[in-house]
Amino acid sequence: MNDFFRSVCDRLAAEGFVALAPDLFEGRVASTIPQARKLRARPKKEPTYKTLLRAIERLQGSPQVQGSSIGVIGFSMGGHWALWLAANRPELRLKALTTFYGARAGDYSASRAAFQGHFAERDPWVSDSALKKLRQSLEQAPRGAEVHVYPGTGHWFFESDRLEAYNRQAAELAWKRTLTFLRRHLKA
Repeated sequence: MNDFFRSVCDRLAAEGFVALAPDLFEGRVASTIPQARKLRARPKKEPTYKTLLRAIERLQGSPQVQGSSIGVIGFSMGGHWALWLAANRPELRLKALTTFYGARAGDYSASRAAFQGHFAERDPWVSDSALKKLRQSLEQAPRGAEVHVYPGTGHWFFESDRLEAYNRQAAELAWKRTLTFLRRHLKA
């Protein structure tokens, strides 16, 4: 968990949402791609999906959330995991899911979530074919999906701490779209 993702939670809270970001790497933070690969491959105390399920259970049990709809936002690998939750755990009753440059084809026909995706035009981790498969998979989703591709951007375009990739204009538009989407599906 790094400061950027903490700031995303703060921004969501400032907009009236309860936000929780699970730490998938037990306090460790990577600053390079090779470090990130090592972290991902490193054995953990519990599998990632269990960490995510515990986080959602914690939210569902929170007095500030009880009875409210739950949404999930994931960035890159976190977007992949958010999509996994929607496809494989429909009993969680997720109402909204936003993925930033995380793609995972799957069977979303049982999911109760509405889907939103933000993708870079040039992304070495999300190929055109992977995005096409995700779009086809999301067509099965009962509540629909909106997918945005941002021209001239690369992976991490939303993350202001990634100076080599950050695109302020695309990030601002993606944030505006995200808030509109979350308000429509979680606050209705």
